[in-house]
Amino acid sequence: MTSVLYDAPGPRAKRRNLILSVVFFALLALLLWWIWQTMDDKGQLRWALWKPFTESEAWTTYLLPGLGDTLKAAALAMIIALPLGAVFGIARMSDHRWVRVPVGAVVEFFRAIPVLLLMLFANEFYARSTDVASDDRPLYAVVTGLVLYNASVLAEIVRAGILALPRGQTEAAKAIGLRKGQTMTSILLPQAVTVMLPAIVSQLVVIVKDTALGGVLLGFTELLNTRGTLAANYANVIPSFIVVAVIYIVLNFILTSFASWLEGRLRRSKRSTGAVLGKEDVEELNAAEVGGTYGTGAGGTI
Repeated sequence: MTSVLYDAPGPRAKRRNLILSVVFFALLALLLWWIWQTMDDKGQLRWALWKPFTESEAWTTYLLPGLGDTLKAAALAMIIALPLGAVFGIARMSDHRWVRVPVGAVVEFFRAIPVLLLMLFANEFYARSTDVASDDRPLYAVVTGLVLYNASVLAEIVRAGILALPRGQTEAAKAIGLRKGQTMTSILLPQAVTVMLPAIVSQLVVIVKDTALGGVLLGFTELLNTRGTLAANYANVIPSFIVVAVIYIVLNFILTSFASWLEGRLRRSKRSTGAVLGKEDVEELNAAEVGGTYGTGAGGTI
């Protein structure tokens, strides 16, 4: 049995795949066992190092406030970067050169600069040129760097998603007299959303993770930064790294799961958009066709 993309595996291929799977899981089990043994030999599995995470103080004083700041910075960056990236992506396809060229230069410029450099520059800008309080400056700098970089990346995602649609969509919109703005908002963007969604979600996950850069160099009190304070107080560096990594995994898993659910819902909603005709509607259409008024004008003659 074959498909368009590949040949179904035969008996030999099935045996080979089974053997490779067994070998992979065996090597994975050995790796996990080696990590466990190494941590045990170094005393990293002692209960005293893990006990703080079973008490409320470690969470209410360090981890939860840090997680709150991480979510705050990520949410602000997403709220600003998503519409800004959409505007930039659409502007890059403008028929007007005076719009397309400057926007393209901005997108390429900020997309080429590391996000950490943008955060550092924003921090210095707020420190020397504005009246932003020193306590709020790290948050402003982190959000600014994330917005500038990710809006540029999202602009390319939007542009690629729209260009991936068949040209017939645009031509059909022109044929029924829609203007370019109407074509974009009513025809192209709604269809491109499902195409762009996986890439957009991947970029949103990057935003969540990149908030840690502000904690490392700008003193922003996000999750990774507060982990350092917790580890200094409880002397549990490795366990604290593991717990924070698990928190990031759970957080990003929730984000990707929600996006997968949303993508599936959008795809299901687009499978059928026509109205269901009842018996009376069908009889009226048949009567109109027989009477000569179906597509021939009020006179009823051809």
